[in-house]
Amino acid sequence: MSFWQNVLAFLDLSMETPQPYGWFHLIWFALSFLALIPLCRYPRNPSQKHIRRVVWVTALVVAILEVYKQINYTFAYENGITADYQWYAFPFQFCSTPMYIGLLAGIIKKGKVHESLCAYLATYALFAGVSVMVYPVSVFIGTVGINIQTMICHGSMITIGIYLMYTGYVPLKHKTILKAMPVFAVTVAMAAVMNEIAYRSGLLETDTFNMFFISPYCEPSLPVYSLVQAVVPFPLSLVLYILGFTAAGYIMLLLGMGVSALGKKIKAKKQLA
Repeated sequence: MSFWQNVLAFLDLSMETPQPYGWFHLIWFALSFLALIPLCRYPRNPSQKHIRRVVWVTALVVAILEVYKQINYTFAYENGITADYQWYAFPFQFCSTPMYIGLLAGIIKKGKVHESLCAYLATYALFAGVSVMVYPVSVFIGTVGINIQTMICHGSMITIGIYLMYTGYVPLKHKTILKAMPVFAVTVAMAAVMNEIAYRSGLLETDTFNMFFISPYCEPSLPVYSLVQAVVPFPLSLVLYILGFTAAGYIMLLLGMGVSALGKKIKAKKQLA
């Protein structure tokens, strides 16, 4: 085989498909939280520049792994190198957005837009990471590299979301969810437009293309939301989708506020003791 065939073969090493809450899943789930220890302790009072760098570098790593995933899904090396793009794997699902948002947050100067991007990472993106890492039913396959890629992608959402809350870079205030909402609305709108273009272009006649799993032209498949999508007209189901994920992102924020308040009470009691 040629050099590139060997590279593709290496990237396509096989393994037994991991099971939810098996050793592979639990190790990566634990690493999502263990990574917070060095991040939150060194340095103890990180500068804004340091936090931005952490967010940007994490997003860059995820982006590089996404490129690997696209290569792995597109190219085959049997009987020479052949290419067949898998449109269902186009990188603009809900769980793909933290990659783009993180890169933007790292280069956009401090201001309202930057604050909204980071608020999104600490609410909506945090929920996306938690939901997949808690219920990873559809993310594992029989390829080593792809399984590592998906765990780093989703696990880093938990790490960065909590990190932004812990450092106070994203304020633990109710209005934070209001700052994040426009970012989510824009990403949903982009996904809806992409789905419409895919339908009108005829792509759906031969391929699957369902960004954010909200396309009215594809079979409902997103857990929970699919039950709504199957019986509610598209415009209304899309509104419910936005409200549902906004509520979920807000719950992440409330949990952060609750943990912070509890930590302050424990610290106060220790000081009085």
